[in-house]
Amino acid sequence: MLHLRDGYRALVIGASGAIGQAFCDALRRDTRCAAVVPLTRTHPQPWDLRDEASIAALAMSMTGPFHLVVDATGALTIDGRGPEKRLPDLDANGLVASLQVNAIGLLLLLRHLSPMMARGERVVWAKLSARVGSIEDNRKGGWYSYRMAKAALNQGLQTAAIELARQRPALVVAALQPGTVRSPLSQPFVGDAATAPAESVAGLLSALDRLEPTGRAHFVDHAGQSIPW
Repeated sequence: MLHLRDGYRALVIGASGAIGQAFCDALRRDTRCAAVVPLTRTHPQPWDLRDEASIAALAMSMTGPFHLVVDATGALTIDGRGPEKRLPDLDANGLVASLQVNAIGLLLLLRHLSPMMARGERVVWAKLSARVGSIEDNRKGGWYSYRMAKAALNQGLQTAAIELARQRPALVVAALQPGTVRSPLSQPFVGDAATAPAESVAGLLSALDRLEPTGRAHFVDHAGQSIPW
């Protein structure tokens, strides 16, 4: 991350997942990174994306400032239910659960953790999204709750980017499409025919380093290509 200050501090939320772990590993290898703080569901204390009080308590236990925040949280299968392919497969509880984990959780993290970002210098908030959250790019249909939640995530991130840029003009906000990465999340659907987490993260970090603060969020993939919202 050549465009962050030398000695920058990074926070990785969802560090126990395949992509979160890969982000931690890559950032620890960066000699310009002074510290990598990993957050898992039980470290430094238990918290849950569906429990705002636990997120608020987590934030109170932490010390900033951070120059890079990577939110690698999210789930495709929730409470034993995977993505729905057809309208008859829909279940209201499943739709709500996906929105809570994949969209509302993002905003709660932003609310309580974005104040810890450094001011007066370039900082980056990066959130894992998915190409299926693009309304324009939807060509196959299906995956209702996941698509809807990721589209809501993108809208929430864009709205927050506009607000946060008023206090931090050098802030870069990005929704990231990591590609189909080998992980427990994707394995039931694609098996091992997917990109290695380290390869995806290397591309995402390179893309993040090149993005400019525009007062709006970017939506990019691990090759650095822009994705339509």
